[in-house]
Amino acid sequence: MAISLANSRRSRSPRPSSLIVEALLLLLFVISGAAAGFLGVDLLPTRMLIQVTNLEGLQWVMGGFGAFFGLIAGFLFQRLRAQLMRQVRTMPTDLLISRAVGLILGLLVANLLLAPILLLPLPWEVGFVKPLAAVLSNVFFGVSGYNLAEVHGRTLLRLFNPSSTEALLVADGVLQPASPKIIDTSLIIDGRLRGLLESELLEGQVIVAQCVIDELQQLADSGNSDKRSKGRRGLKLLAELRETYGRRLIVNSTRYEGDGVDDKLLKLCNDTGGLLLTTDYNLAKVAQVQNLRALNLSELVISLRPEVQPGDLLQLKIVREGKEADQGVGYLEDGTMVVVESGRGSIGERREVTVTGALQTPAGRMVFARTADAR
Repeated sequence: MAISLANSRRSRSPRPSSLIVEALLLLLFVISGAAAGFLGVDLLPTRMLIQVTNLEGLQWVMGGFGAFFGLIAGFLFQRLRAQLMRQVRTMPTDLLISRAVGLILGLLVANLLLAPILLLPLPWEVGFVKPLAAVLSNVFFGVSGYNLAEVHGRTLLRLFNPSSTEALLVADGVLQPASPKIIDTSLIIDGRLRGLLESELLEGQVIVAQCVIDELQQLADSGNSDKRSKGRRGLKLLAELRETYGRRLIVNSTRYEGDGVDDKLLKLCNDTGGLLLTTDYNLAKVAQVQNLRALNLSELVISLRPEVQPGDLLQLKIVREGKEADQGVGYLEDGTMVVVESGRGSIGERREVTVTGALQTPAGRMVFARTADAR
């Protein structure tokens, strides 16, 4: 099973192997910085070294400064590495390949242009020009190729699959690449995610945040039977969808800092540019306030319900009394509540009613009607 309770427990704390790798990287940067400072003393001008009375002490001081700056560089490298891994986990495969191709092409062009410069016989005094030119040219052309692939990456992919109609249309700007879909806990518990995927209306990858799995795990371990049932149903649904759709349903293991699951989901949407799918009305509105894309599935269902206009005739079974005197209440096949004037005397019967109006609310739609014999 792709998603299990044991995996959820293990993912709550950093893996020991990850901590060991981070510690080794920091140690490597510290040692490299200390070595650079210690050995770099020998590169100082001779006139400066003659004035030094304690050369060994200077080496240790420079080694200490080098270790300090190496430690800072190590922390910066780990931060950049974490951001890069976060982007790689959530990046579509085609975009990842196109950026890699763009970077490789940029570095190839840089080294081809460098070849004549490296073969030039330069005096020893300006010998630093060659390594400096190599570094600057590789950085410039590498970044240029990366940025070019980000904008025209689909065109690069046409070199590998020129017969792809979709690649041609996207490269020409006719189609837009599909954005990832980020789902929240309410949508998983709701259960309609399976129907959405089976209908093939959703394009792109479906991302499940680690905080959502943690929340489902907490619900599954809850002492409340209702919450426990919801949590277990959600975990079971995710496991089944993972087996059915494979890598299309991915788990984002990035752990964001935030006050709650909703805050972490909004940060994930901001980082990935994905579309948030939810049934939580308030979460969808908060996402819209922050200029993030969100789709409330409940609003989508309401918007897809068939319209009824005043004067339409409906066959309706009146099932219970209304709040006002002489009112009856029935329901359409899609669950829309219909308040029937003079319908209290027809409870339990199927009657033909005439629509008189409708009221649309964020929670749903209410239709008003009257029976044929009402005045």
